[in-house]
Amino acid sequence: MQQGKRADERGMTTAEYAVGTVASVSIVGVLISIINNPEFREFLWGLVKALFDIVIKMITGG
Repeated sequence: MQQGKRADERGMTTAEYAVGTVASVSIVGVLISIINNPEFREFLWGLVKALFDIVIKMITGG
């Protein structure tokens, strides 16, 4: 046993890794479902087109 740790805290690192892994996978799953949503894709494409329009207007002075 390491000095400064109580006996009932052994194995906590493994549990913390497990919780972190589950949280990471859950977040990625939510992001994938959002990205695969057609409404989100349409919104994102509209945003990209608007940004391109702004950049083109800035470049051309229009």
